[in-house]
Amino acid sequence: MSELRNRRQAVQKELGLNDSKERFEIERSIQKEERRKAAKERKRMQIEESASYRATQNIAKYMDKWHLDAFIGFIPGGIWDFLTQILIFPYIYVSAVQIRSVPLTLAIIYNALRDIAIGLIPFWIGNIFDFFNRSYLQNIRLIVGFVEDDKEIIDEVNRKAVRSAILIFVFCVIIVLLLVLIMKIANWITGLFS
Repeated sequence: MSELRNRRQAVQKELGLNDSKERFEIERSIQKEERRKAAKERKRMQIEESASYRATQNIAKYMDKWHLDAFIGFIPGGIWDFLTQILIFPYIYVSAVQIRSVPLTLAIIYNALRDIAIGLIPFWIGNIFDFFNRSYLQNIRLIVGFVEDDKEIIDEVNRKAVRSAILIFVFCVIIVLLLVLIMKIANWITGLFS
């Protein structure tokens, strides 16, 4: 046993390592990790105390928990589905500027465009579906996951980033097609009464 210890000490000496140097390196690594965790906690607190973060929580509560988004969609004209999506800007600000995550920002934009497309489905069918599609709550769940460093949510969003980017394009096309359909239906209806 002492021969093994002597060989270890000889190798450490040969490599320029000793127990005090090892302890110093370990202690330095621990301090570095503690500083990293403290900085992360400060950033989390800063985001949670920001007006934009609180706005995202309030918007989710009113628009999805109280179904205000779906009720607004019943107002004729379809423009209200676009106007309610102005409320997505605080979410984009938090994800792009405060959290600085491109995949999270893509996921938020995808959820918003999907909500618009569902709301534009003619004859109030989309508005009925809008009661069940809670994009604001989905977005706040993602943001809270990133702020609280939830590995599952972060991994899920990062894994689906390319998919979100592709679906953003797809939903832009769908929205344009739905708008064309709405205009044709409106022209057809006005043609019946003229």
